[in-house]
Amino acid sequence: MKYLAYSLIFVFTITVHAQYEYDASEKHPYGQPNPEAPEQVKDFEAMIGTCNCKSTTRKQDGTWNDTEDMIWRWKYIMNGTAVQDETLKADGAHTGSIRQFVKDSSRWYVHFFSTKFPTTSLPTWEGNKTKDNKIILYRESKAPNGMDGFYRLTFYDMSKTGYKWAGEWVDTTEKIVYPTWKIECTRSED
Repeated sequence: MKYLAYSLIFVFTITVHAQYEYDASEKHPYGQPNPEAPEQVKDFEAMIGTCNCKSTTRKQDGTWNDTEDMIWRWKYIMNGTAVQDETLKADGAHTGSIRQFVKDSSRWYVHFFSTKFPTTSLPTWEGNKTKDNKIILYRESKAPNGMDGFYRLTFYDMSKTGYKWAGEWVDTTEKIVYPTWKIECTRSED
């Protein structure tokens, strides 16, 4: 009977491990991309891990706030089929996103959450990686004067050493671009 119990525990452990083999583990603390997931799950590969970042936002008067230090951490979730990130800021205004690539629409959908603005319905950005190695995401957003447009998020200069990010309001033709937030990140030693 004791042998049967140990055998069942062993089989259960092997089954669970195989079922979730791409989740975070001691060997892969940020998970791994699942080979069964859409190839695009690797679009954020350069960001997976932890970076030390400098963040600055625009004030109402158009000038820029002082730069704020933050940590931006990325990992594969849902057994390597999606990506999650979180920012940790000294002022306690932490944020995060869940990122899923949907094959049917061939687009990324990014669901954003924040400690500063809890909500019952998460805002969603959508977009793709471009041929020039940027990830650009959009969400409909009106300008303060009522003009239609989008809030555009752009990841660029992505490499193993870090990346940059820009948040900008753009009109529907993207001829008017108003930057409101900038972040520069450098890979930390994990």
